[in-house]
Amino acid sequence: MSDKPEVNEPEQDRKNLDFILDIPLQVTVELGRTKLLVKDILQLNQGAVVELTKLAGEPLDIFVNSKLVARGEAVVINDKFGVRLVDIVSPNERVEKIL
Repeated sequence: MSDKPEVNEPEQDRKNLDFILDIPLQVTVELGRTKLLVKDILQLNQGAVVELTKLAGEPLDIFVNSKLVARGEAVVINDKFGVRLVDIVSPNERVEKIL
């Protein structure tokens, strides 16, 4: 017999989950992309419009630690912008993006 007290699986799973809950992750929501020359950036002023690669209404890309994990749509709640997740990227789709 072992001298160690037995820990049931749900309790051990909870301890494992608690261990990772406080790990910080960088979440980025991408509206679109563009490339500009430095001289063009220096000419921007208030009210300037910068054209992005995505069209209005297209899903926004949501990255966690620079990896695409979901797509969403912009929402406004109580005068604050947010993102509603509409599609979680499957592991297979993430692998396809790498190849």
